[in-house]
Amino acid sequence: MRSPTVLRLCILLSSLFGSAVAAADEQARLLESINSYRAEVQRCSGEPSEILPPLSVDKRLVLSVGIGGLEESLGRSGYPLANVRAINLSGPRDAQAAMAVLRQSFCKLLLDAQFIDIGISRQEREWRIVLGRPLLTARLGDWQGEGKRLLEAVNQARSQARRCGSQEYPAAAALVWNAELGIAAEGHSRAMANGNFFSHQDPDGRVPGDRAELAGYHGSRVGENLAAALDAPQRVVDAWLASPGHCANLMSAQFSELGAAYAEDPKSDAAIYWTALFGSP
Repeated sequence: MRSPTVLRLCILLSSLFGSAVAAADEQARLLESINSYRAEVQRCSGEPSEILPPLSVDKRLVLSVGIGGLEESLGRSGYPLANVRAINLSGPRDAQAAMAVLRQSFCKLLLDAQFIDIGISRQEREWRIVLGRPLLTARLGDWQGEGKRLLEAVNQARSQARRCGSQEYPAAAALVWNAELGIAAEGHSRAMANGNFFSHQDPDGRVPGDRAELAGYHGSRVGENLAAALDAPQRVVDAWLASPGHCANLMSAQFSELGAAYAEDPKSDAAIYWTALFGSP
C-alpha cells in the first residue's frame, strides 16, 4: 500500500503532466487557427491580404514565457535570424481567445509574407508567439534555371494524386515551360523585390493576365502562385502544396504550361520573391 506522501506525489505528477498536455493542445490549436487565417483573404487595416502558405513550427522559436529578453533567448536558441518579431499576450484563457486578440491587434504581423517560421509557448494565461524569417543560405543560379527547377518540382507533385484542403485531385499531366510566362514571372518577381511588396496586383494595377499578355502570352487561362522568403524551388513547391489555394492551382488539369522566376533584393522585407504563372494555350 502506498504511503500518503507517495500518493500525493503521484497525483501531483499526474496533474503536472495533464497540464503540460493541455498547454500543448492549446498551442497546436492556436497554430492551426493562425494558418487557417493566413489561408484566406483577410481585411487588415482596410486592405485585403494575399493568401499565404502555412507557417512552419521551428523549435528554436519556442521561447519560454517570461524568461529572458528576445535577443538573449534567440542567441541561445541558434535560430539563423534575418528578422524575428515576438507577440506577448497576457490574459487569453485558451487558443480561441488568443486568436481573437491576434486578429484584432496583430493582423499585419500574422499576414506578413516574409515570416515563414513560428514558435508558440504558453504558461497559464501568458502566451509568446514568435514569427521568424531565417537568413537565406542557398546559392541560386539565374532566374530561368531556377524557374525550370521549380517546374520540375511542380511536375513531380502533379505526378501523383493528392488532397488540396478538402478537394481531391487526381494526378495531372506534366506542364511544359513557356518562355513568355517566364518573362512575365521574372518581371513580377523583380517588381516585388525592388518595390518591397507582395501581391498579385502590381503598383500599376496590373494582374497576372495583364502581365502575361504584355509579355506576349495569349493563352485562354492564366493562374499565379507567389512565395517569399524561401530560398530553394523545392521549398517553394512544398509550401504551396501545404496551402489549399496554391495547391489547387498547382494540381489543376486545366493548366498545361508554366513560367517561373525568382528575384532578390536584400533591402526588401522578404529578401527573395517567387512567381509562377500557369497557363493554357
